[in-house]
Amino acid sequence: MTRLLLAALSLMMSFSALAATPWGAWQQVGRATLSWGPFEVYHSQLLTPDGKYQTGKWPQALVIEYLRSIDHQELTKATEEQWQALGILAEAQKNGWPDAVQNTWPDVSNGSEIVFVATEKGGQFYSQPANSVLSTPVGRPFSPAFRDAFLAIWLSPATQYPDLRSKLTGASAPD
Repeated sequence: MTRLLLAALSLMMSFSALAATPWGAWQQVGRATLSWGPFEVYHSQLLTPDGKYQTGKWPQALVIEYLRSIDHQELTKATEEQWQALGILAEAQKNGWPDAVQNTWPDVSNGSEIVFVATEKGGQFYSQPANSVLSTPVGRPFSPAFRDAFLAIWLSPATQYPDLRSKLTGASAPD
């Protein structure tokens, strides 16, 4: 009986540890929805501990909730296209980032999330399947150079999505 109780207690503690996220208590800076023609692709939000965005101030979390199914190869291709548009694809390829991303990200479905938590030391991806409350780290932590290149897709002044950037950084009203 004691072993069963200890096992149950241990299991409960591991679930609460998985459910607790570093960004769970952070405040929203802004939120935006990416649409492709008449279709909404994802909702995104930028979070910081104080709810204010400042370039190069860490930590930050970019939360992307997908509104349709997309396989990880397609996500990787879209990321490469954005790095190409920003003029940093050659650096990304030299550092092996496209392969690392493709090997890290899961396929996503309606309601699933990928979260990128950016810190001074770099960044870490987390995944939360649809209809789940548990976010788990996926892949290995990434370098500060990767962190900056990845967040540039949404937060750089040169982004292909200036309206999203404006909403995510709190410069304009969120969706």
